[in-house]
Amino acid sequence: MADTHPIFCTIVPPHVLDKLARAGDPAVSERARRTLEADSAQRTRRRLTAVAGPAAVTSPAGGPSDAPDRPDRTVHDCRNGTRLPGVKVRGEGDEPGGDATVNRVYAGLGATFELLLTSYGRSSLDGLGLPLTASVHYGRDYGNAFWNGEQMVFGDGDGEIFLDFSLPVDVIAHELAHGLTQYTANLEYYGQSGALNESVSDVVGSLVKQYTLGQNADRADWLIGEGLLAPGVTGVALRSMKNPGSAYDDDVLGKDPQPGSMDDYVVTGRDNGGVHINSGIPNRAFFLLATQLGGRAWERPGQIWFDTLTGGELAPDADFADFARLTAAAASARYGDGEESEAVLKAWAQVGVPTG
Repeated sequence: MADTHPIFCTIVPPHVLDKLARAGDPAVSERARRTLEADSAQRTRRRLTAVAGPAAVTSPAGGPSDAPDRPDRTVHDCRNGTRLPGVKVRGEGDEPGGDATVNRVYAGLGATFELLLTSYGRSSLDGLGLPLTASVHYGRDYGNAFWNGEQMVFGDGDGEIFLDFSLPVDVIAHELAHGLTQYTANLEYYGQSGALNESVSDVVGSLVKQYTLGQNADRADWLIGEGLLAPGVTGVALRSMKNPGSAYDDDVLGKDPQPGSMDDYVVTGRDNGGVHINSGIPNRAFFLLATQLGGRAWERPGQIWFDTLTGGELAPDADFADFARLTAAAASARYGDGEESEAVLKAWAQVGVPTG
């Protein structure tokens, strides 16, 4: 089993926070700068830990038959500090308390665990029942949520640009899915492999949201972070898988920069080579696949993506074409050369990614 290299991944991209840090309103810019500083400190700590500590190891696609079939969740409260994990406030099986943020995160961890287990036979992120740890109320007016290679962390937002980061269940699942990728394909967090890493998290986030709502693909909104933006912001979410580039267009927040096809691929050195930007391309490919097949997106489309992620052939530095080719192979291997394979090929063709 190969070594993995835990990384620091946030739901709000650095380029968005950079834009907010230059806002004319000093209160907005100051909070954005504090969030950027906190992220930078965590990113540095993650690199040092990765160098000093032993690496994790990947696990089988599903895990052994005796792996736990129930989650092991712990939620901590940072009490607006930045020391992790904070004070334990809810453990597995504990009754809900009076903190709605704690209860939402606990439920979101459970929903993600349930989807992985019931749909794909995987016990937690590593296939072996890995305990799920989260911390809430991180920092003061902290405008982000992240996976640091070991746990999930959620800020309360500032109330003016971002609301509580526990509000959208897809944000919770998105961050957990970075752990799933860490324990499987271990995609490098730069360029196209990094964009695939982000896209897989968006896919899983959307699937968990649809699963909890009992929605078919044609009824889902395919938005990531819907409900996260404060009422004064002109936008509906952080990202749109259906129509990348349309999630927000705000004087303060800026314009959603995501492309929906390779024709508009963004070449940049920022954001680790555009990992949050160009992820719109594989995001839209998954949306197209799911809506072409119809029904529940976590079933056939989700299974194809899961098989690709856990199949052992996806290299850490894979590009879009590598991933597309392997999804086509995964569809053929599981479903034969029928409508699933045709839909995969058509979806990637529509976003300009070759599968040959």
